[in-house]
Amino acid sequence: MATQIKVPALGESVTEATVARWLKKLGDPVAVDDPVVELETDKVTLEVNATAAGTIAEINAPEGSNVAVGGVLGTIGEGAPASAAAPAKPKEAEKAAAPAPAPRPASPAAAPAGDILDRSGPAVRRLLAETGLDPRAVTPTGKDGRLTKADVLAAEAKAKPMAAPAAPMPTPVAAKPPRKPDQREQRVRMTRLRKRIAERLKEAQNTAAMLTTFNEVDMSAVMALRERYRETFEKKHGVRLGFMSFFVKASIVALKELPAVNGEIDGDELVYKNYYDIGVAVGTPQGLVVPVLRDADAKSFADIEKAVADLGRRAREGKLSLEELSGGTFTITNGGIYGSLMSTPILNPPQSGILGMHKIEKRPVVLGDKIEIRPMMYLALSYDHRIVDGREAVTFLVRVKECIEDPERILLDM
Repeated sequence: MATQIKVPALGESVTEATVARWLKKLGDPVAVDDPVVELETDKVTLEVNATAAGTIAEINAPEGSNVAVGGVLGTIGEGAPASAAAPAKPKEAEKAAAPAPAPRPASPAAAPAGDILDRSGPAVRRLLAETGLDPRAVTPTGKDGRLTKADVLAAEAKAKPMAAPAAPMPTPVAAKPPRKPDQREQRVRMTRLRKRIAERLKEAQNTAAMLTTFNEVDMSAVMALRERYRETFEKKHGVRLGFMSFFVKASIVALKELPAVNGEIDGDELVYKNYYDIGVAVGTPQGLVVPVLRDADAKSFADIEKAVADLGRRAREGKLSLEELSGGTFTITNGGIYGSLMSTPILNPPQSGILGMHKIEKRPVVLGDKIEIRPMMYLALSYDHRIVDGREAVTFLVRVKECIEDPERILLDM
């Protein structure tokens, strides 16, 4: 009995996917739970597994085609594929199909053309086809009346009358053929994820009244704290103490004081959220994704570092679920890992704020009446001015700056 391979439920509001690639081909054997085909949605790439054992009997949706939830991708049949049956040996099949050979005439000259070709080698047969000579018009000199290449060339020379050499024609200077597009450019079909990223970024620019405000933060205290507890923290929790946990915690302190930055606009209403699901932007080969740390305010530094490491790894492997990519209230992105000194991050709709971290760079800083070299980072907050006022945006960055420069504030929730 055949089993259909169907498009599974893809998550809330996702009704369609694209067949990225088939992991099995027609006739390939499959076991239960074997990955069969890879689908790409607006947010994630997922594998569809076989629900029955057998062989791939039919592929209904080729690579690159769009399929709806519940649509049939292909069919798994029972038993071994037809192609697996051992074919008859070519020589034995030819012998079985070919009629008994007729007695050949004693004289080669009187032999039929087909018989002469059978006795000649493949090179001779190819030469006869190129010259168009009738094999019966060629005198064989080979063993057992076989034709040789010399026989064919001699017959060709005899058949062609000697012609006076033609006067050489002047070679026209031809224009160079146009360069093929693939020599200088490459066209690649946009993935559904890339198209969705483009749509959401454009939506943010078209919908929100987006502004960006900047500040800078001295990273000395956090870097000293990390260095002091690096080995102890990693030994106890099995994960490195990074900068992201500090910025997540600092952002939550600021979000609690300034709830508009954690809110959104829904029609004619302002929605203020009393929970803190922080999205952390991750770059992957397929594009930027933003997995979400649920209830980040209830997580410890170690919990945050473990979650960020796990989400980042699975994002790059394309193994995140749709639930892990939706529902964030605020986003943090770190362009500093790529060397960015300053940027204006784009909002992640329908959120009203996104914090941009950047490269840490030593710069001269005036402290009192002295100039010191300090590790400094520029911070950027892009915000929706429809719900967040300038005062709130600037105050938010000041609170983050205070928490990073004096980490004890985070522990005391100040």
